[in-house]
Amino acid sequence: MEEKELGKILIIDDDEDVLLAAKLLLKKHAKEVIIEKNPKKIPFLLNNDTYDVILLDMNFSKDITSGKEGFYWLEQIKEKDPNAVVILITAFGDVEMAVRALKVGATDFVLKPWQNEKLVATISSASRLKQSYNKVEQLSTAKKSLEEEISQSFKDIIGESQPMQDVFNLIDKVAKTDANVLILGENGTGKELVARALHARSLRHEEVFVSVDMGAITETLFESELFGHKKGAFTDAKEDRAGRFEVANNGTLFLDEIGNLSLPLQAKLLAALQNREIRRIGSNKTVNIDIRLICATNMPVYEMVSDNSFRQDLLYRINTVEIKLPALRERRDDIPLLVDHFVKIYSKKYRKPIQRVSANALKKLKAYQWPGNIRELQHVVERSVIMSDGDVLDEHNFLLSSQATSDEPILGEDVFNLDEVEKQVVQKAINKHSGNISKAAKELGLTRAALYRRLEKHGL
Repeated sequence: MEEKELGKILIIDDDEDVLLAAKLLLKKHAKEVIIEKNPKKIPFLLNNDTYDVILLDMNFSKDITSGKEGFYWLEQIKEKDPNAVVILITAFGDVEMAVRALKVGATDFVLKPWQNEKLVATISSASRLKQSYNKVEQLSTAKKSLEEEISQSFKDIIGESQPMQDVFNLIDKVAKTDANVLILGENGTGKELVARALHARSLRHEEVFVSVDMGAITETLFESELFGHKKGAFTDAKEDRAGRFEVANNGTLFLDEIGNLSLPLQAKLLAALQNREIRRIGSNKTVNIDIRLICATNMPVYEMVSDNSFRQDLLYRINTVEIKLPALRERRDDIPLLVDHFVKIYSKKYRKPIQRVSANALKKLKAYQWPGNIRELQHVVERSVIMSDGDVLDEHNFLLSSQATSDEPILGEDVFNLDEVEKQVVQKAINKHSGNISKAAKELGLTRAALYRRLEKHGL
């Protein structure tokens, strides 16, 4: 037996000779051995410490043969700690008493005088049992914690604005179906977070979530990455490798930046999705696939279909349900929440005593256009925390790109002038569509001629 293999052992017996003999024997094998003559101190001992194994005498001074006192204290121990590992010891045991002891909750039963090797082996076995109890408890706690974390509605997606509430409602509706989902949105709006939220709430949540950045896969590696290959299929194929489709089988496959695929690669992807099977490079065997497909892109896929740079049949295949994420400038009311979230993260990471962000700073942040969206906001906040000296972040702490400062005034709650409101809404639509009159007019519900009139009216 390895030195100090056993943990902390508590021995309770009214015979001092027994206590000393047991301690002398076990201290060579245990990390710590505590002995106690008075059983009435058991509650105190259990309240103040934990033990891997408890050796409990069954008969004390009041009763030397029946074992009633031992059973009484065993019940007290188990009531206080149901996972306590207790070995009963007595000089007056029989089969009936041993069976009763096990039924009441004892782990084992040892007769005096014991054989040293047998006692050490019995305690060693009991100690391993206690370790398994502890492991189960740790796993149970971890499982509960994970379930609580998952159950927190959209924990990683921060937002209370109406555009985000619309997104949350759509996620709730579609998550438990197997419908293919296409997530649209600018870079940095949180498309992968939405994909993970869909998976976490799906019927496949216990299976794997596989994310693939399609924009980072070259033409030559596309089939190998997605469909896998056999050893020797090409020069660098030194072993069999499963593709992302196989890895994601029974789970969720997230194809990010799908708009970056060339037409030939789109055709190969479409074939796999239609047939629901793939074939590894170098193999004649087909592999059936069962996946929940989620795709995302920041590209204008509908315009790409119009100019024949994206396959219409592939678009139909991947967007049974479509989720459009708003840009940060379209949900400015969420900026204070996001700033607070990132300040807490980076204050802790960089050990900065940041208490709050000033009103002027928040006003400055809300007036900014955020071309990089939430990702840009996160970097700006991180930099401001790193460079801060005090406990308050003011407007001078936030360095923003002058080119992205908003030219567009923000509608305030106290603006009631209809001409001013109309001017700001028209300007916002023009900015959103980068000066495209047709798209801006459609967004505003106007004809092109009507929009031109308003532009002239407001001097825009």
